[in-house]
Amino acid sequence: MPSSQAAVDRSATVMDSNPPFFPTYKSLFSSRGSMNDEAELLAVECDLPLVDLGRLNGKLEAKQCKQDIITAATEWGFFQIVNHGVSNSLLARLRRQQVKMFRQPFKKKALDFSDDSYRWGTPTATSLKQLSWSEAYHIPLSSANKLARTSTSRCVIEEFSAAMAQLANQLVDTLAEGLGRDGTYIKENCTRNSCYLRLNHYPPCPLPGEVFGLVPHTDSDFLTILCQDTVCGLQLKKAGRWVTVKPNPNALIVNIGDLFQAWSNGLYKSVEHRVMSNPHLERFSVAYFVCPSIETLIHSSALPAIYRKFSFGEYRQQVQQDVRLTGHKVGLTRFLA
Repeated sequence: MPSSQAAVDRSATVMDSNPPFFPTYKSLFSSRGSMNDEAELLAVECDLPLVDLGRLNGKLEAKQCKQDIITAATEWGFFQIVNHGVSNSLLARLRRQQVKMFRQPFKKKALDFSDDSYRWGTPTATSLKQLSWSEAYHIPLSSANKLARTSTSRCVIEEFSAAMAQLANQLVDTLAEGLGRDGTYIKENCTRNSCYLRLNHYPPCPLPGEVFGLVPHTDSDFLTILCQDTVCGLQLKKAGRWVTVKPNPNALIVNIGDLFQAWSNGLYKSVEHRVMSNPHLERFSVAYFVCPSIETLIHSSALPAIYRKFSFGEYRQQVQQDVRLTGHKVGLTRFLA
């Protein structure tokens, strides 16, 4: 087959696999407009603080390594880690499986996992600035073995989630130590039964200046560990301005969630972030979310407390209600003491 024809066929396959954004959100596209002036500005590219976890194995370097993690969580809310113990071969196998899942015809994607794991777009969107041009598999680890339709998916997800859980516990211990606490509270409440994976795909978007890949938000968890590809897109707020995170193929990205900010009494920062859409390139990422059970009570670790006590279930319910009524997440400001 001529190479040009092969490219055409592959393009048709990719188009057939992507969600039907235009017909589904036709009313939103009929009243098009740019996101806002802020989104149109070219964000400055930055390197996140880089932490080599290999230094935790050395007595002399471990103390400074822990301090680097604590400082990054306090000043940035984001940092990247290398020598994290998750093998490149495992990450490559997961990425291959992820690409395969998103490459299949759109109508078959919901069949990969039972329940409502496959999601795309933003059902509650009332304007383009509330729409996310992306699709994802939201996989609760408690039921991943039952949900996955293929043995390959089950095996790689099981292996990856186990590696993420071990890494997350290591980070939680260090961050809790920075508060003069230990990580027992978080680890006992954030188990396999409540944590989850999210496999993300951002298809090329023909309207990159008008639609986000993922709308601005903070994460409603304790901690998120992200494995992304080499395509730019992730941005975060730093000193009131959006900055673009420069992809590092050798690193995983860690960010503080709302619950850790509340538990740390505001010391660690859950920072607003977003994904910009790309007109030409697709983007893949995998996120591991450290979440507690819905009954878990969240309270500040110091006094006077900035936030009142609340359950994770109450927090999720409030976030969902705000998104439904206002089109965006309000978050922790709803729970000030």
